[in-house]
Amino acid sequence: MGQGGPLSGVDLIAFVTSDPLRLWIFQMSIIVIVGQLLSLCLGKIKQPKVVAEILGGILLGPTAMGRIPGFTKHIFPAQSLPSLSLFANIGICLFLFTIGLETDANIITRNVRSSLGIVLSTLAISFGFGAAISVPLYHNFIGPPVEFMYFMLFTGVSFSLTSFPVLCRILTALKLLDTTVGVAVLSAGVCNGVTCWTMLALAVAFVNGTSGLTVLRILLTSMVFIAFLMWPVRIALLWLAKFTGTSENGPTIFFMIVIMIVLWTCTFFTDVVGISAIFGAFLTGVIVPREGTLVVSLTEKLEDILAIVFLPLYFTLSGLNTDFGLLNNGITWGFTIVIICLDFAGKIGVCTIATRISGMSWRQSSTVGLLMSCKGPVELIVLNIGLSTGILTRRVFSMFVLEALVLTFITTPLVSIFYPPERRVRALAGCVSRCSTGDGDENIDDRQSSMTEDQPWRSRFTVVLDDFDDMSGMLVATQLALPSPLVPTSQETEICVDALRLIEMSDRNSDTIKSPAVDTLIRTDPVLGDFGTFGELNEIRVSLSLSIVPYEDMSKTISDHATRHASELILLQWSPPSSISGDATNDPCSPHSTRIESNLFDGPTDTGNLAAAIHSQFVGRILVESNTDIALFVDPGTSLSGTGPGSARHIFFPFFGGPDDRLALEFVVQLCSNPGTSATVVRMSKSGTARVAVQWPSIVRPEAEDSCETGYNGMHIQSTVVTPNISYGQTRFESETADTIIWEQYFDSHSSHDIHPSIRAALSRITFSEHSSSIPLHSAIQQASTRKPVLVVVGRSYRLGSNDLTQELEDILKERGRMGQDDSRSTIGDAATAFIAAGCATAVVVLQAASVSADLNGGDV
Repeated sequence: MGQGGPLSGVDLIAFVTSDPLRLWIFQMSIIVIVGQLLSLCLGKIKQPKVVAEILGGILLGPTAMGRIPGFTKHIFPAQSLPSLSLFANIGICLFLFTIGLETDANIITRNVRSSLGIVLSTLAISFGFGAAISVPLYHNFIGPPVEFMYFMLFTGVSFSLTSFPVLCRILTALKLLDTTVGVAVLSAGVCNGVTCWTMLALAVAFVNGTSGLTVLRILLTSMVFIAFLMWPVRIALLWLAKFTGTSENGPTIFFMIVIMIVLWTCTFFTDVVGISAIFGAFLTGVIVPREGTLVVSLTEKLEDILAIVFLPLYFTLSGLNTDFGLLNNGITWGFTIVIICLDFAGKIGVCTIATRISGMSWRQSSTVGLLMSCKGPVELIVLNIGLSTGILTRRVFSMFVLEALVLTFITTPLVSIFYPPERRVRALAGCVSRCSTGDGDENIDDRQSSMTEDQPWRSRFTVVLDDFDDMSGMLVATQLALPSPLVPTSQETEICVDALRLIEMSDRNSDTIKSPAVDTLIRTDPVLGDFGTFGELNEIRVSLSLSIVPYEDMSKTISDHATRHASELILLQWSPPSSISGDATNDPCSPHSTRIESNLFDGPTDTGNLAAAIHSQFVGRILVESNTDIALFVDPGTSLSGTGPGSARHIFFPFFGGPDDRLALEFVVQLCSNPGTSATVVRMSKSGTARVAVQWPSIVRPEAEDSCETGYNGMHIQSTVVTPNISYGQTRFESETADTIIWEQYFDSHSSHDIHPSIRAALSRITFSEHSSSIPLHSAIQQASTRKPVLVVVGRSYRLGSNDLTQELEDILKERGRMGQDDSRSTIGDAATAFIAAGCATAVVVLQAASVSADLNGGDV
């Protein structure tokens, strides 16, 4: 190692041939820092990370910081470039290997009719445009001794290619993967990538061949080698993946060793033959078996070191060879602008026409053309090969680098303008990534609400699944919410549960690979597999869906999924920083062995509370954005885990009033349709609060044809007892009137003759009472504590109700020495917060009626 310290006067980062590590570390630090800073800035406008890395390399080169006297000579001396180039070439081989992993033939075969015409026409016209512009470029900037045909080949390939990795990242960032445009572009991008790499291999073969016979030998040898890889080697890798258990459990160490040996053997062979080492790396990625999630696992093992070290290093080397200062006259700038415009116009024009002929609209077709025009790192690879072989000069190289940067940069904003979210068309059912145990031909967009006079129960649910930690709770929640199997339902009505598995989309390439392979992930995901098994055991129709979306889009995804599937209730689990523990008896069979002991109100220094706060904000956004009724389950305990009809459960529901409480009351009635469930429902009111008196003869029931869902503040008042809905306007007085009506309908159900038999049976298991107190929350907690285990059901908000519980909740928290967290309280509401703080509930279910998300009183987000 080098000697000398900061006080010795020795240059600490001076290049030493025998010990280049110190300077290499310093160079890498600068490269990574510049790239990350630019990525943070450009990420705000949804630019792919590769744009920041390319721009960072250019800024570190002679275009910008290289103009600082002594910068290049001191930081990137010429003697250090061979070591940088070695690492960069290793990295680019690994990058081409991951591109090969992303090249899925199934994407092509599924959409071959729509993509083949687009790809062939685009390649032909784009290559023609590149060949045309190569004539004046050659005579003005290249000239002898470079052969014109070689230069024309590189120019044509540069015009023809589309960067598939960047294309996937843009589709993901703009949420286009499940649209008709996204499906067409993915398949076209895969076809384009395979064809362009083949054309590049041919171009390199022509350049390296000293004669026609040599070129023929290179091509024939390459074809034999490709055939050998595609059949014997690919079959051997498939057998090895199954033999080592890699297909089911991910790549083993032995399998990874074999893959690396094959990778470097292929790169060595293709480099020796004369078609570039990167082509061998690409072929190795293509032949890796597509069994289970093997491709995703391999990408995950490589992507971090690629993204952090190797790719920024490669782009920096490209930047050191790029000098925009060479674009120093009008002719050069004129040719640069022509290159950009001709490449862009050729791609967007041909793709638009070809896509339009395939049946898409003009807007969709132009969007396909815009997406296919992005370049990214793939063009830089082609340009660097051309520069290293002497086909391109640094000036022409810089012209094409500027073209690649501009076209990649403008893709995202132009697509956002031409194809906004409201104009997007989802892919056909056969292309949507979902798996159902029911009839796959059902059009989910045509579903209508199943609640009728003959079928009063909700029968369509969306269950949101996160991970195994939530599985047991969500299974209990689903079993509780479903109508009892012992209660007959309408023959036309079938219970359907749509299970939605959410996976966060990060900036990793492996997540980009997962998105087109959702069908495979649905079949292999253990969480969805367990939930599907639960549906089969309970003879419930279960539809399994998986969405890979950024964290900030998860709440909107849930809302849109529930709306698209016509779900009548969304089931969520909310996990506060709490522990579920046994009581002093430690008896697992004791009915008091499980309850919520919450640390929900501890200080913000608790790490668990920080995670709970983030989760609360996520759930809060769902509550704000959803147009579907929501049931939020808070840590169900083992006392409720019995799923058979004989498992006795007791529910306590304090009715404070408002639309959420009316929904909660209907939910309690549905839960009590199970003969093993009973309930105590108490209408709580503050002493001295006037209650709306309702004279039943004065209520005018609308005709059947006018019984559409109308109500106050855009919300419907739904009752499972009286079939027609009744509109009560938008005031608190009218909401209280609605509370009184639905309460008296249930409370006096014995005197009504128009109640469905199943509702009458459920009401027979419910004890109704009324209670007035100056401290209604305290009274409700005391009544709930008289019987354990107990499931407490509450409405999230008392908005439009007559009870204000805020001050009493503060008193309860002070009595128990709890410091409230605003995020958690606003998520689950005041009533639920009080029951959790009191620790009297085995589990709590919080209900929110559809469209109740305005920032009014308690329980707001």
